[in-house]
Amino acid sequence: MSAMHLGFIGLGRMGGPMAGRLLEAGYSLTVFDTNEAAVRPLADRGATVASSPAEVASQASTVLMCLPMPSVVQAVALGENGIIAGERVERVIDLSTTGPAVATTVAKGLAERGVTLVDAPVSGGVRGARSGKLAVMISCPKNTLQIVEPILKVFGRTFFTGEKPGLAQVVKLANNLLAATALVVSSEALAMGVKAGVDPKIMVEIINASSGRNSATEDKFPRAILPRTFDFGFTTGLSYKDVRLCVDEAESMGVPMVVGAAVRQMLAVTQAKFGPDSDFTSIAKVVEEWAGVEIKG
Repeated sequence: MSAMHLGFIGLGRMGGPMAGRLLEAGYSLTVFDTNEAAVRPLADRGATVASSPAEVASQASTVLMCLPMPSVVQAVALGENGIIAGERVERVIDLSTTGPAVATTVAKGLAERGVTLVDAPVSGGVRGARSGKLAVMISCPKNTLQIVEPILKVFGRTFFTGEKPGLAQVVKLANNLLAATALVVSSEALAMGVKAGVDPKIMVEIINASSGRNSATEDKFPRAILPRTFDFGFTTGLSYKDVRLCVDEAESMGVPMVVGAAVRQMLAVTQAKFGPDSDFTSIAKVVEEWAGVEIKG
């Protein structure tokens, strides 16, 4: 198959739209997902459906994967009938958030078979995946970057972090910690305002015109919390996983994570109360319950 033919594994809320953008950009795809319903829309648009990651990696020299958990990434890349068993694959682009330890392990395992890992986690949510406005963080050898960057630019803006496996993961974890932290502390501040008698919509507008503005007040509160939809598009379970990975990694490096540990605990409480599949904006509900208020427009 031609260089314009790619493999794509993991067609969930992020992977599905990203694979669709590759089709729109003129690439042909061989795809795999354990969920047949996720595969069907891409098959209807001309993608070839494989029966395993190994089959994908036997049809494409470049294979992308977008998977929810580090353990799944490792199994799909290195496990039995995984990508490593493919006959054609030369490079694997991992769009998942795994943390640097798993990225390093996967890179080493693939390298033993002459396959290069491109560590390329993305940020920007489902809306960014659909619109091609993701931030794509990349760590890989520079000669590989020249090959994969045109592919990754289909998803949004690319940022090269260095050649060492896992560097892009460090940046992604730090970003997701900041996003969750902004959500937690903004929920506390807005709950205080509501309890004092301030209209939360007005308070959000004031904050966004002032020095306290952040990603939560500018986007998550107006879009998902004030209207009470709690449908921003990122699950509590994934946010908890990312923050837990970030705090663990920082602590292993000797970097203090006092605030990060508190955010991790808030996500643990939110997950215990609303479940891992709840939207992570449900953090605001926890604060509301404790404060005895409701933050609504």
